[in-house]
Amino acid sequence: MDRHGGKGFRAGKPMIYLDYQATTPLAPEAFDAMVPLLRDQFANPHSAHRLGRAAAAQVEAARDAIARLLPPDGQLLFTSGATEALNIAIQGAPPGGIVTIATEHAAVLDTAQAMGWAGRDVTVLAVDADGLVDLEAATRVIVPGVALVVAMLVNNEIGVIQPVAALADLAHQAGALFLCDAVQGYGRVPLPPTCDMIAISAHKIHGPKGVGALWLRDGVRPAPLIHGGGQEGGLRSGTLSPALCAGFGVAARLMHERADGDRAHVESLAALAAKLFADWTLNGSQTARYPGNLNLRRDGIDGARLLSDCRNVAFSLGSACASGSGRPSHVLRALGLSDAQARGSVRIGFGRYTRREELERAAEALNEAAAAQAAP
Repeated sequence: MDRHGGKGFRAGKPMIYLDYQATTPLAPEAFDAMVPLLRDQFANPHSAHRLGRAAAAQVEAARDAIARLLPPDGQLLFTSGATEALNIAIQGAPPGGIVTIATEHAAVLDTAQAMGWAGRDVTVLAVDADGLVDLEAATRVIVPGVALVVAMLVNNEIGVIQPVAALADLAHQAGALFLCDAVQGYGRVPLPPTCDMIAISAHKIHGPKGVGALWLRDGVRPAPLIHGGGQEGGLRSGTLSPALCAGFGVAARLMHERADGDRAHVESLAALAAKLFADWTLNGSQTARYPGNLNLRRDGIDGARLLSDCRNVAFSLGSACASGSGRPSHVLRALGLSDAQARGSVRIGFGRYTRREELERAAEALNEAAAAQAAP
């Protein structure tokens, strides 16, 4: 078994994992922290006896480690993932309009749409060819009567960084709350201290799947979606998994401790990728972006066929949540790309555990397959 996904699909050719936006490899340190809590220290962290208190202490240590990468003066609620966190924040927001952006994740867009069906006024802002929102257009719609503005820090499909600090300022000037989907940016890109709510996910930072969190500024209290035992300050009932929380906490601690090294490594890989994929066009802004996410297109290719032709390279065509739908990416269409251009686009993502030689071998396979497709 290799570090990046197993034996691979072809004998002698291990998989190369370049899909860090879909999920990241679990950090060995996070795994090691989880095992005792799954195997031996099995007590309910909400029980009052000594074993329960010991489990609760593990949860609180994790909460503190995760909060260290978030603004001060807030409360962190554990959830099952970022989708639940976003749903709590959006559905539990005060009455009023909702403003968001066309390139948001489906967890935001679909939830906002559901709120629209329930009678809320929902506005979805367009983006330019770089994938960036027009702040003048945002100023015209973020006005008194709007209760919530939602924006993603780092786009999951194209890596573009939105001007979230400016959007948060507009929200506050209108008397609205600002919710930041920081799933792709947490621990990698600085978060503006003016956010009111922040959604994050463990498995995007080398933690386990099945756990995320919603950070709330002091005084912000959305209406709960889940009712029951009143855990997490009454905002998210349900028994927590100390193992998942601990894995999340260790992953967050490593993101803090290794921030400089991870950043330098990703920037080095991005510079290498720019040379390896020189014949491709980058989708989204060249500058306002996280360098570990490259969405590339090339004329004359079909991304789905490229996935089949390069079976030993794990990359994607966009959001893993929407893969297999057969529809062109809503993010790429929002940039103004045609269906053909969107279908000729692929996303490669890399990070802490990606080796330079892996990126080189993957580029060789992708370029060879793309050239074969484009040949007359």
